[in-house]
Amino acid sequence: MLLLVVAAVLIWQGWEGNLRLPTAGRKITDAGEAEVARVVDGDTLVLNTPEKDYVRLIGADTPETVKPQSPVEPWGPEATAFTKNFVRDGTVRLQFDGRRRDKHGRLLAYVWVGDRMLNEELLRAGLARFESEYSYSREMKDRFQKAEAEAQAARRGVWSGK
Repeated sequence: MLLLVVAAVLIWQGWEGNLRLPTAGRKITDAGEAEVARVVDGDTLVLNTPEKDYVRLIGADTPETVKPQSPVEPWGPEATAFTKNFVRDGTVRLQFDGRRRDKHGRLLAYVWVGDRMLNEELLRAGLARFESEYSYSREMKDRFQKAEAEAQAARRGVWSGK
């Protein structure tokens, strides 16, 4: 009887979205936790999934560091280092909003570590510019514009004039 109760609770938690399954080797099909395999640059991650899914941050565009036939842009290495440090524990939570993939097949997501969102923190640090290209919620666009305005006012990162 006890085993039945435990099984029922675990199933119920899974339905409620509280059951956290290991992500290595599973497809990312819905919002949830994912293991980061590596950081490509400030706004792009690769997940530890069978497909090695790339994730492009919604709403935050960091300076280029790995774009073919392009020079490394100012503040690009700092943005990449910021992202590596932010996801250093390896596990992130993805949240989707609008289109699931971009024209390059990358997942479009907000990337969370605890209660902090990488997309927004890059903007606030002045290491990314607000991007409205993708279709996502007005609430998030307003939130990101506010974070960018804070960085501009404080002359952080790309807004420092250096």
